[in-house]
Amino acid sequence: MQDKVLAMKMLVTNDDGPFSLGLWLLYEAVKDLGEVCVVAPETPKSASGLGLTLHKPLRVNRLEINGVKVYLINGTPSDIVYVALNVITGPVDIVLSGINIGDNTSAQVILSSGTVGAALQAALAGIPGIAFSVAVDSPEKLEEKELSESIKRGVHVLVESVKEKGFPENIDVLNVNFPNALTNEFKAVPLAKLRYSNIIVKRTDPRGLHYYWLYGQPLKPEPGTDVYTILVEKKIAVTPISIQYLAKPLDAIKGFVAHLNSKMAKLKR
Repeated sequence: MQDKVLAMKMLVTNDDGPFSLGLWLLYEAVKDLGEVCVVAPETPKSASGLGLTLHKPLRVNRLEINGVKVYLINGTPSDIVYVALNVITGPVDIVLSGINIGDNTSAQVILSSGTVGAALQAALAGIPGIAFSVAVDSPEKLEEKELSESIKRGVHVLVESVKEKGFPENIDVLNVNFPNALTNEFKAVPLAKLRYSNIIVKRTDPRGLHYYWLYGQPLKPEPGTDVYTILVEKKIAVTPISIQYLAKPLDAIKGFVAHLNSKMAKLKR
């Protein structure tokens, strides 16, 4: 197993498309750690979660960006993982997704995140994944040299450590969020439950027809969570995710299921 880790082969992807500054910041951070293949969605696929394209064909195209060969797929980040592993790269040691423009913190957000979705799909295929995001409002923020170098250094240290020590035991995905400030400190933290309060605004279009606009209002960060870590403490939040433990232990519902069976037995009489 250790030999496989040392010969690290990496799939780098994202949900923001091939021209995202975050994608290339991630590539630059890890390119000297092994073999890197970049596969990205043709167009941005934010909030696509674990979605797969089942109603139309997927196509693979190639182009060169910054002297690097990039594969483009007209699908979601989850599509990319499966197509890449089966058509482009073959087996890889790790899938790196990001760097997303905007943080992916809280259970509320990661369940719909395309960035985290790619890492989770990799885990379902038996490959560890790391999702990287940064709490900035616009790509231009990553043009600031000090911040981009700080993020790149953090990514490099983390992936290099995985190369040296292997992926953390019993963990499938690491969700990593950078603050919008310089930092050299990682912190292991759980997910907050919520990041935003969902709000729906009713409006009227020029033809007099109603439509609805959904958006989120940021909630006050809860201390001890990933949201608090990046927004208040300004540290790099590292959250471990295990697919096996998404469900509670079965003991939690044995009494409830027994009650269901009791009711069903009465209906048969």
